[in-house]
Amino acid sequence: MSFELKQTLKLSQQLVMTPQLQQAIKLLQLSRLELVDTIRDEIEQNPLLEEGAEQTAEELNTDTTARLEEEAPPPEAPRDNKVEEVQGKNEGADDIDWESLLRDPGDNGANYGAQERPSSDDMPSFENALTKSTSLVEHITWQLGLQTLTPAEHQIATLIVGNLNEDGYLNVNEQPLSEIARQATEDLGRLVEEPEVETVLKRVQTLDPIGVAARDLGECLMIQARVLKMDDEVVTGIIKNHLSNLEKKNYQAIARDLKVTLEDVIDAVKFIADLEPRPGRLYSTDEPHYITPDIYVHKVGDEYAIVLNEDGIPKLRISQFYRNALQGGATGTTKEYIQDKLRSGVWLIRSIYQRQRTIYRVVESILKFQRDFFDRGVAHLRPLILRDVAEDIGMHESTVSRVTSNKYVHTPQGIFELKYFFNSGINKVDGGEVASESVKQKIREICQTEPGDHPYSDQRIVELLKVHNIDIARRTVAKYREMLGILPSSKRRKVF
Repeated sequence: MSFELKQTLKLSQQLVMTPQLQQAIKLLQLSRLELVDTIRDEIEQNPLLEEGAEQTAEELNTDTTARLEEEAPPPEAPRDNKVEEVQGKNEGADDIDWESLLRDPGDNGANYGAQERPSSDDMPSFENALTKSTSLVEHITWQLGLQTLTPAEHQIATLIVGNLNEDGYLNVNEQPLSEIARQATEDLGRLVEEPEVETVLKRVQTLDPIGVAARDLGECLMIQARVLKMDDEVVTGIIKNHLSNLEKKNYQAIARDLKVTLEDVIDAVKFIADLEPRPGRLYSTDEPHYITPDIYVHKVGDEYAIVLNEDGIPKLRISQFYRNALQGGATGTTKEYIQDKLRSGVWLIRSIYQRQRTIYRVVESILKFQRDFFDRGVAHLRPLILRDVAEDIGMHESTVSRVTSNKYVHTPQGIFELKYFFNSGINKVDGGEVASESVKQKIREICQTEPGDHPYSDQRIVELLKVHNIDIARRTVAKYREMLGILPSSKRRKVF
């Protein structure tokens, strides 16, 4: 057995993602607010980047500009109003005017962002601008402080309140009293029995909102009926034994079992329907989510104008101080550091421009495919897939997918996520396709206009959709109905 060294030559292809390409891909899929945060972080980490107003192009004789253009040829500029103005001054050139990014802030940009603002004396105090809604736990804890409780009872009550879920129910396990008793025993250092916990629980259940700390829906409704002094035989019988029939609206079965008239059952059901099955939601701490559109589509005459929302997005430029340092003969590690940060800053600016340009092109393509939607509404939404837009703008499907993630557009029909415009197709009776979102809208309209005492079954909805030239299976109607949060026909029936 012998060992020997050999040299071999192998040819292979490998895809290598440079840091700059990774940065461009990352910026592409960021939402508008995430983009602002990312730019702020880069400004803090890169001393060569600074905020400044976009400048008009002027001739600059600097070696820095030439060096940057050699290292990173700029892409096509985004098609928004501000960039088109710069393009016009370059006689229609598609390249970004990188000179404006390096330009010394002169008189035109020195006072950017320095508009007159009201003095601090005229502004409301910071404390007055803060708001915070009261949570369920805080509300009940405040009420416990007004109760006459022993230290042990207060500790047990605190454990009960700490185990409430967002709906206001006691959410421990199948045996909440034993679990609370075990926790109280550990905290108090003495044995706590379930009857003692039960007594404190009854006290907590008398607090506002009515029905809080119940262990199930039946107990929650009974507490409210008892407080409102409406816990008669019929109401009590329905809550304790016929919640399933109440859900199915099987009032005849309830009347037979309780041996009362149907009118008595209906009167009791009307009262129960006004009770709150989720008392905790009145103090829900879920804050509303506000959406700032990334793109605006305005109708001007018979045409549409696309405007990118750049409000709040910092306008980046290269610091004049470091540019002078590089031109002034910086050497050694100082020059290497400045060049590295300079290259990083230029790539960030380039990636932001590329992101804006790509978003514009994608929205422009969507507008072309979904023109009927913009003109006439959801009912005229067309089937559309990522590949259609990708082929139209000459990009990969993954790029279009990243662009449409977490991006919202303001249209004459409302605010929509860009992914909303991509729908599968449902066959029409006479051929062709209609978008699935249009079918969902039609199902919603049918259910809203159905007779209350005889709601349409899924099969009946299928037949009505065929009248509107939509060929769809019953199971697909059921799936879309559940997605829309519409109950089955048996639970939509209105008796009174």
